[in-house]
Amino acid sequence: MPTYVYETIPQYEGDPPKRFEIRQSMNDAALTQHPDSGQPVRRVPIGGTGIMGGSSGTASMPSGGGSCGSGCGCH
Repeated sequence: MPTYVYETIPQYEGDPPKRFEIRQSMNDAALTQHPDSGQPVRRVPIGGTGIMGGSSGTASMPSGGGSCGSGCGCH
């Protein structure tokens, strides 16, 4: 199950948001309240690696006529 980052929505000007992580199924709806305090929360988008799948952890490049062998098309 993935871990999602949430932050509280401050109720008063000057109050800082508090961040926390929670493990949820991808099928679960996003939380709207902090599990302990009941304070309103929002999910924080966090970037990933951008590459999914594959066992080597590298992006596969198409093979083709480039002289460097990476398929970039350089000659």
